[in-house]
Amino acid sequence: MVERVLVVGGGTMGRGIAQAVATAGIPVVLRELSPGLAGNALDGIKKSLQRAVEKGKLAPGEADAAVFRIQVTGNPREGSEAQLVIEAIVEDLLEKQSLFAELGSLVAPDAILATNTSALSISQIASVTSRPERVLGMHFFNPAPAMKLVEIVRGERTAPEVVAAARAFVERIGKTPVEVRETPGFVVNRLLIPMINEAVFALEEGLATAKEIDDGMKAGCNHPIGPLALADLIGLDTVLSVMNVFYDGFNDPKYRPAPLLKEMVDAGYLGRKTGRGFYPYK
Repeated sequence: MVERVLVVGGGTMGRGIAQAVATAGIPVVLRELSPGLAGNALDGIKKSLQRAVEKGKLAPGEADAAVFRIQVTGNPREGSEAQLVIEAIVEDLLEKQSLFAELGSLVAPDAILATNTSALSISQIASVTSRPERVLGMHFFNPAPAMKLVEIVRGERTAPEVVAAARAFVERIGKTPVEVRETPGFVVNRLLIPMINEAVFALEEGLATAKEIDDGMKAGCNHPIGPLALADLIGLDTVLSVMNVFYDGFNDPKYRPAPLLKEMVDAGYLGRKTGRGFYPYK
C-alpha cells in the first residue's frame, strides 16, 4: 500500500495533485526546483483549500490536516522513501526523460514511477529508466482536487501489478480510474483537444464570436463550459502541445493545429494563467 507520495513539479497540476492526495489522508512531499518555488506552491495549495472551506466543500479542520500532510522542498533528495512518485513537470519529452533517469537512482527499486503527461509516450519516458516495468501514466485532470477522472496508461513494458496498484491508489483518493493503452492523447484528450482546435478554427474563420461558440456548445450539447473557455482554463500552450503530439504521432492532417492557436501562444496569450486568452481575466 502507498503510504507516502512524492509529487515532482509544483505548478497548477502538481499542487492540485498534492492537494488531492493530502486531502485523502496520505502524506505528500511536493518537490520544486528551489525552496522559493516550493513555498509558492504551498501558498497556492493553502489558498485553494481555503476556497474549498468557504464553499462548504471542506471543514476547516480537514483543510488544516491536509496542509499538515504536505511537505514542500527544493531538495532533490527529499521524498526518496515514497512508494509512489507522480511527475507533473512541463509537457516536454526530454525534460521528463531527464527527470525519470534521475528518479531511478533516488527512490526505492519497488517504487512506482508515474507521469501526469496528457499525451506523451509512456514507453519513451520509461526507456531511460532501469525499471520500465514500474513506469506508467497517471493522468489527472484540471482542477485535480475536483475532477474525478484519472487515466491510468499502460506503457509497452508496464507490469500488470503496477497497473493494479495504481488503480487501487486512485480509488483510495476518491477518484475514478479509467485504464487505457498507450496512444497519443490517450482517450479523453483524443476526443477533447481536437474539438477545442475545431472551435478555434471556427473563431478564426469568423463563423461566430468566442462567446457565441461557447454558448452554442453549452446550450446545444449540454457542456458545462464552452470549448474556448475550457482552452483558457487548460492553457493554450498545453492545447497546442497536445495537438502537435497528435499531428506528429498520427501523421494525419486532420490534427493540424489552428493557425490562430499558434499565433496566440506565440503572443503569450495562454489563457487564465497569463490573464488573457480567448477571454480577458483579471
